[in-house]
Amino acid sequence: MLTSFFSKSKPINLSVIILLLTIFYIGASFTDWENGFDWLEFFEKTGVFLLLVLSVLILNFIAKKNELTKRSAYKTLLFTVFCISFSSLLQNESAIIANLCVLFAMRRIVSLRSHKFVQKKIFDATFWISIATLYHFWSALFFLIIFFAILNFASSFKNWLIPFVAFAAVVSLTVCFHLVVYDEFYTLINWFQASNFDFSKYGDLKLLIPLSIILGLLIWTLFQYFSSIQKASITRRPVLSMILFSLVVSAAVALFSPTKNGSELIFFFVPLSIIASNYFDSKKDKIFKEIILVTLILMPFIVAFFA
Repeated sequence: MLTSFFSKSKPINLSVIILLLTIFYIGASFTDWENGFDWLEFFEKTGVFLLLVLSVLILNFIAKKNELTKRSAYKTLLFTVFCISFSSLLQNESAIIANLCVLFAMRRIVSLRSHKFVQKKIFDATFWISIATLYHFWSALFFLIIFFAILNFASSFKNWLIPFVAFAAVVSLTVCFHLVVYDEFYTLINWFQASNFDFSKYGDLKLLIPLSIILGLLIWTLFQYFSSIQKASITRRPVLSMILFSLVVSAAVALFSPTKNGSELIFFFVPLSIIASNYFDSKKDKIFKEIILVTLILMPFIVAFFA
């Protein structure tokens, strides 16, 4: 049974997940060479694919290291299935890079629970999110998670000032880079991306089908997650609450995103995969969980049929 196979995190599980990601990424990115084969484009797409694989590995590391889920392969499987269900996401290099930067930031933010090297971790997290905004402006909303973490784990006054210093560092480096390379200033006009509230594309079956299934999964698993938060220890509860808060923030990022083709949901898939994994890790509803998991794995294949 699929639930038994993915209930443990082993190299074979990860290999299957990466193979699945590889197949769909090739189908979305390497099958359209209108102007002939281009080696530069090939290496660029290969590099982006490796960054996407790295995102899967970082997500797995964060969840294991901080006990956000049990030691199963569900979170990596779910994140991968969500991503490959949207071909536009696999083709959006900026969203993939920005999401990886946010994951690097989340790794530092969640580790604040240890109360070690607090100031360095806050600086690093802000630095990574600041870089993410260069690729996807509205990922700036993830700064809210940094302040949420400071409030819960390191509420000293000077810690509240560190994010502004780290942000200023990235701004300075970006402006200097553009002056040296392009001989021009990097301004707010270059950085800002206007929001787009046209959701008409969500009516297409290739977006509507996975969106409906994913939202249904979210609603179903949220009840289990709320229960997990209530039962969690005092030290673990703030971390689980932060994942829930990051889900809200990532939904806001998708809402304000300039694109509405499914690629903007990549930020949303990270906390959702952790939340849903907690449900699959539970011991109840075994048959129903099997049905849900089969449906989720079939979802990208069904969507590919309508593409």
